[in-house]
Amino acid sequence: MKRIVQATSFVGGRTGEWTVIHLSPVVGEPLPTVASVAVVDEAAEGRTGTWTLRGVPSYERYTRRREHDALARVEPRLGRPEATRAALIPVRKSADWWSMSQDERRAIFEERSHHIRQGLEVLPAVARRLYQCRDLGESFDFLTWFEYAPVDVAEFDDLVAALRGTEEWSYVDREIDIRLERRRARP
Repeated sequence: MKRIVQATSFVGGRTGEWTVIHLSPVVGEPLPTVASVAVVDEAAEGRTGTWTLRGVPSYERYTRRREHDALARVEPRLGRPEATRAALIPVRKSADWWSMSQDERRAIFEERSHHIRQGLEVLPAVARRLYQCRDLGESFDFLTWFEYAPVDVAEFDDLVAALRGTEEWSYVDREIDIRLERRRARP
């Protein structure tokens, strides 16, 4: 039986479960400023906003078995009650990145930039999910989603700064940093 994976939409607008704390371009063209972001299953209809970013959760394209197992041992689930902060970071890489073979990209990604190893250092404080969108014809290649508790903001900021200083990030030609806070439930 073939498994069908639905896309997830991140809808920026006036309403949504996540309030935008900060939205700014890191590299390239910005996104319009919005007040909130809603995370919506593709099956959910009728949700409109100022912008919509779509992606599909995908397998870990550059991980080896031992890295996958290490991540699986300590990676927390999304939606933890204490994880009231989030970051949505859409990323597009250059044509030079995509012209390389898979093993050349892997060498830059992990052997030289240590992307996975650095990510492991913030687990289990930060939960993550990567959404692929290059094959959907979207304006970004990946949507990176992170959730964490307010006490872990500095640790997350350190991780992002370290990753942006790597060789891998020299291939990024568009990136937006969107920081969010989950709206409090009404009593």
